[in-house]
Amino acid sequence: MTVAPAGSRGIDEILAGARARLVRLGPAETDAAVRDGAVLVDIRPAAQRAEFGEIPGAVVIERNVLEWRLDPRSDARLPFAGDYDLAVIVTCQEGYTSSLAAAALQDLGLRRATDLAGGFAAWKAAGLPTQEG
Repeated sequence: MTVAPAGSRGIDEILAGARARLVRLGPAETDAAVRDGAVLVDIRPAAQRAEFGEIPGAVVIERNVLEWRLDPRSDARLPFAGDYDLAVIVTCQEGYTSSLAAAALQDLGLRRATDLAGGFAAWKAAGLPTQEG
């Protein structure tokens, strides 16, 4: 094992820092927030969505283009992404990558961005609606 460069942080520290900034939502809270107008964004790759299923109504934006599609300043933003006050809830498969992604959205100024704790797996385990991917 090599010595980590000075100032670098491990992924566990980065994840903890991201989550410290978020008000993470559980499956039932996410469902209620979506019914109240929040946008649920599924950042999982197509292979995961095909294997495990999808949440009906979730907007699919794969992780590699997330910031470009939701940054109100971006020419590549989606039509609904023109407001910094947009309530965005990010989901991945188990709730790890989504925390990092939600923190990145907050860095863009989307102060209400957060994630689904436990991800799609928690949503499905809670008995909330899913569909084949």
